[in-house]
Amino acid sequence: MPRILTALSAASILTLAACASVGPAAPQAPTGTPAQQRALARYTTYAGPPIPYFTWLGQFWSWEPLGKDTLVVFTVPDEAYLLKVWPPCDLRFVINSIGITSTARTIYAHADSITTNSAGTGPGPWRCPIDEIRKIDYKRMKADERAQAQQSHR
Repeated sequence: MPRILTALSAASILTLAACASVGPAAPQAPTGTPAQQRALARYTTYAGPPIPYFTWLGQFWSWEPLGKDTLVVFTVPDEAYLLKVWPPCDLRFVINSIGITSTARTIYAHADSITTNSAGTGPGPWRCPIDEIRKIDYKRMKADERAQAQQSHR
């Protein structure tokens, strides 16, 4: 019996050592079209830190896929949120529309999902859990874009 416990202890230590030696995940290659990559970079510049939730009126103004796992959702014309979903969802294959689950008109990271109709990826809609929510300072972004346009016209 002691020999078995020693073997199990050694195996446990090796397993823990293997887990501890794994470094951080390699950065993922950008996904999406070049235009989506540029839009993601622009929105990310103006996105605040992750927030746990946001409230909305039950429908959204518009949305835009920004790659495999990221999209921007406008709740009204000048209020936007950058959302990241968990794999295996691939937002590049969404055809026409998305939906968002909510509780009492509040969207929670790690509890709510983006629902999609996906092209040729099997039956029924995908349910993509929301991993991260970041509010975009959209008014500042548009003001900076106007200022930059004025500078280039001078």
